Order: sequence, then C-alpha cells, then structure tokens
Amino acid sequence: MPGSSSAAASWSLRDALARMRPPEATPAVTRLRALIAVTAVVVIAVEALNFTVAEDSGFGMAVRTVWALLRVVGFLALMRAVRFGRAVSRPFGLILAITTVFAVARLVAPRDGGLVPRVEVLAGLAVLTALCTAIVLLLYRSPAVAGHLAHRPARRHVPPSVLTARVAALSLAPLVLVPLLVGVGLIFADHRPQPLPRLMLLLGVWTALFVAVSVIAPVSSFFLLMGKAWARWLAGITAVVVLVVQPLLCSVVLGVDGLLRDGVPLAVTAVVGLVALHRSRGVPTWVSAAHP
Repeated sequence: MPGSSSAAASWSLRDALARMRPPEATPAVTRLRALIAVTAVVVIAVEALNFTVAEDSGFGMAVRTVWALLRVVGFLALMRAVRFGRAVSRPFGLILAITTVFAVARLVAPRDGGLVPRVEVLAGLAVLTALCTAIVLLLYRSPAVAGHLAHRPARRHVPPSVLTARVAALSLAPLVLVPLLVGVGLIFADHRPQPLPRLMLLLGVWTALFVAVSVIAPVSSFFLLMGKAWARWLAGITAVVVLVVQPLLCSVVLGVDGLLRDGVPLAVTAVVGLVALHRSRGVPTWVSAAHP
C-alpha cells in the first residue's frame, strides 16, 4: 500500500539519521577525547623539539619526523571514532599509541655520538609515553568507555581480536614505506653503507615488499572480517614475512640505528596482529547482530 511504503521509507530515513548522530558522551568519554587531543598537541611539540636539537637534520630525519607528525591525523580520526562510539576505536587506539611511542623514540637517539639524549627530549618522550598509556588504559579498562563504544548497534558482529588484526595488517604498509624512503635517500648521500648497485638491488626488493603488502594486507584483512579461513592464513603469512624481511633490510641498508628505529615498531605491530589472529581462532565473524 502507498501509505505503508511511505511510512517504511520515513522510518528508514529516521533510523539512518539516528545512526549518524553520535551517542551522548559520558564524562569518561569526554576525558578520553580531551586526553587524545592533548596527546596530539604533545606529539607536535616533541617532534618540533627533537628536530630543533638534532645534530643531523638530513633526509632520513625529515622523513621520520613527517611520519611521526602524521600521527596527529590519526589521533583526530581516533577522537571522531570515540565520539561516534565505534568499536574499532580500541584496536585503532592501541596500534596508534604503540607506533607513536616508537616513532618518537626512534628520533630521540642523539646524533652527536653521545649515549644519553638531551634532558628535554627525554622528558617529552616520557610525557608522550604516559599519555599514550593512559589512552590505552581508558579504551580497554574503563567500563564507561566500553559502554559508550558498544552503544552503536553493529550490523555485523566482528570480534575485537579480528578488528585488532585488521588494524595491525593495515598498519604494515606505511611502516614498511617509511624506512624504504629513508633508504632511497641514501642513493644521494656522500657515504653509502653499500655499493650503489647492491643498494639499488636491496631497495628494489624493499619496494617489491611494500607493493606486495600494500595489495595483500587490505584484501586479506577485509575478508578476515568475513571469517574466511584463507584470509586468516594470508594475513598471518604476510605478517610473518614482513616480520622477517623488514628487520633484515633495515639492518643491511640502514644499519643498527635503522633496525632499532624502523624495525622494532613494525615488529611490535606485526606481533600484535599475529597475537590477535591467534586469539580469534574459532570465533565466528560477520554474523548478523540483532536489531530493534
């Protein structure tokens, strides 16, 4: 009947608009969003300070600094996800906090041959670490925040461990790209760690790794949400390959300094993804949730 069709369309529109509105924020959620905003500001301040006091502000330093500053965009996206009560806020916040601390920590090492960084740089890193830890604790330990993130009824049921594995998989490509760009800068350096032909070969392998991860990780992690067994294996194999190859390339091309600055953050992210894959074994995904 025309009347019933019109009423159904009106109800669907109201339901869609209701889903677009963020749930009412609790004091705990307001504090969390304020903490995320403060962390974004601190990231900018620490990066500006570290870049100012660095003895060697070369191409590699600039690439790593820009990558660290891009975390600010991630924190803004996290604030929005928390505001709208999205379940992905937890794994996104966890990966963002871990990689942010490592991204800043790898810039802290002194370039003047000293063993200990300057006091102000260490203080900035300590403050940022404390802020990131507080964000993760609120996301995972606060009942009020947990209730807010569960407020929006999901169209599909996706276990938190699967979401964590997806976010970790999507983080691999940029974590491969950053040291690759630093390695490309060595082509034009006066002193190269490897002869130019060998360096070009290694960078070619690195580029192939980046392209493969950029293609495979989004596809495997998407079908992982659908509970496909082959996607679990593909995501796991990709993480293991990157976990093995990336540190080797960092060590050979960039040396121990690059291994610590660029290999460790990726290794931690890959391990988080593998642990999440292990914990999600046998857990059903992409199951229709009940809707009012």
